[in-house]
Amino acid sequence: METKTRQPKKHIGRNFRRLREIMGVKQEAVAHKMDVTQQTISNLEQKETVNDDELNKMAEALGVTKEAIQNFDEESVVYNIVTNNDQSSASNFNYNCTINPIDKWVEAIEENKRLYEKLLKSEQEKVALLKDQLGKK
Repeated sequence: METKTRQPKKHIGRNFRRLREIMGVKQEAVAHKMDVTQQTISNLEQKETVNDDELNKMAEALGVTKEAIQNFDEESVVYNIVTNNDQSSASNFNYNCTINPIDKWVEAIEENKRLYEKLLKSEQEKVALLKDQLGKK
């Protein structure tokens, strides 16, 4: 006797949402790329099926193929991340710091000084206006 295993139906909206989240893309960014509202993206993510035109736009906005959305499998993604990021390949990366922390510190001090001077000037203008108002009375 032959038993047929039934494949669960893919939820396109959920697949799209999970891909978007894994890629670190916000709904607003996708909405901007698709020229729709954020609420439209939220609604698309609730749909089990979408038409081909919507699917193509969704795929283009994420920079993936429509098949990637249709056939998305979270277990495969986790497997690929684990197997492709083993420690043996860590030596291929350059972990040397290219930012001089002293330069960043000096930049921060200069920025704080500039902001302080701007705030001081604003306060001096307020005092001058108040003195002017008091002088008129």
